[in-house]
Amino acid sequence: MNDEFDVVVMGGGIAGLTAANRAAQQGLTVALLEQGTDERYACNSRYSGGVLHIACHNVKESPEQLVEVIEGATEGKADPVLAKALANTAGRAVDWLRDEGAKFIRVGSIVWQQHVLAPPRPIVAGLDWKGRGPDVTLRQLTANLERRGGRVLRMTGVALMEVQGRCVGLEAKDAQGAHQLRAKAVVLADGGFQGNAQMVREYMAIDSARVMQRGAGTGRGDGLRMAKGVGGRLSELSYFYGHMLSRDSFSNDKVWPYPQLDELGTVGIVVNAAGERFVDEGRGGVFVANTIARSADPLATWAIFDHAVWEGPGKAARIPANPNLEKAGGTIVRAATLQELASTTGLPAERLELTIGAYNAALANGALDTLNPRRSAAPIAPMPISTGPFYAVPICAGMTYTFGGIHADEHGRVVTDSGRPIDGLYAVGATTGGLEGGSGGGYVGGLIKSVSFGLRAAEDLAARLTQRVPLQ
Repeated sequence: MNDEFDVVVMGGGIAGLTAANRAAQQGLTVALLEQGTDERYACNSRYSGGVLHIACHNVKESPEQLVEVIEGATEGKADPVLAKALANTAGRAVDWLRDEGAKFIRVGSIVWQQHVLAPPRPIVAGLDWKGRGPDVTLRQLTANLERRGGRVLRMTGVALMEVQGRCVGLEAKDAQGAHQLRAKAVVLADGGFQGNAQMVREYMAIDSARVMQRGAGTGRGDGLRMAKGVGGRLSELSYFYGHMLSRDSFSNDKVWPYPQLDELGTVGIVVNAAGERFVDEGRGGVFVANTIARSADPLATWAIFDHAVWEGPGKAARIPANPNLEKAGGTIVRAATLQELASTTGLPAERLELTIGAYNAALANGALDTLNPRRSAAPIAPMPISTGPFYAVPICAGMTYTFGGIHADEHGRVVTDSGRPIDGLYAVGATTGGLEGGSGGGYVGGLIKSVSFGLRAAEDLAARLTQRVPLQ
């Protein structure tokens, strides 16, 4: 195959399908490459909960408010230009999806769940995506692209084609062999590198075998490798978006990707095999998951809490641990005393009691800063561990997608270390970095980031191509 297109998009998640459709809407010839061969191929977009939000805020808030939200969520580490671009585009992105045929529901008055792709997933544990909002939306976008004359090719990207510093297409392969797809612009949208164990070890210092793959695991870092090969700049690569999961997820498919166990560990405490705290739980589940993944033994971690937590925050999540974890067969240890809890879990009783005693005393005396490690009181407020029965749940880190990746500008153009855009090369979605991941937390929102920058990239390249302006 030696076809020529205006645009070749690599990746059939919501970022790639948005970019491809928006480009086709503007009269460009488009080819979209997707490595999955099934009609309903696995990808993180399809597995997602379908909520479009910015750091748990309504995307329809004012751009000024949303910029502040992003700055706060990322501890000021988000690229301010990218933050502003997302804030200015997020509301329009939801409207565009609706115009494309996506359906939305609102979940009561919950601020960040005002735009949930319908039909929503049920409030049950496990992986339930077929016929749910994200799956339906991706199939709708695929049909829209084909109706607009775009081609969906079941291929894997291999290498960028470059002439004198300009990207002029993509080499790809399928079961029939290698192909050259010539194009005036290429959009990388392959969803991060969380599925590439070598990259995860090299860039994140994490052993993938000791971390649960919470997403589809289809992001292999091909886009990042290609962009780096032509001089593209990479952002901070150390962190990922994920949650605490039941350690049983390695053997029980019914306990992942839901329920996440953040509400248990972040209001109680998280301890290692020695019965000692090793992380600031108050910084949130994403931060704790990143810390667990880098701990000495990521598979020897426990969330410790009491009955008040189980009956309170344990029931508060969108898909709560109480009662869904137990219904799905996840391990929950209950005990009338801390000594009994230690005996059942195998944790050292004396050390566990000292750890909990020090935590309770610091909380009662307003001295959380004296703990080692310190315990933040915000954004997650702590609760004492004092009301029996006491609980212990074996946990692990669940990785959904990588925060770091290709650095693209506000138009989605891949830039070099000097900040110069690479002619004809764009990147959108989870393959990009620079916006999320501040110190291991900093979650902004995968779906809304993908749709917003998919629109921006397609609109920028279309304007340049139709006006015959060189891509730069």
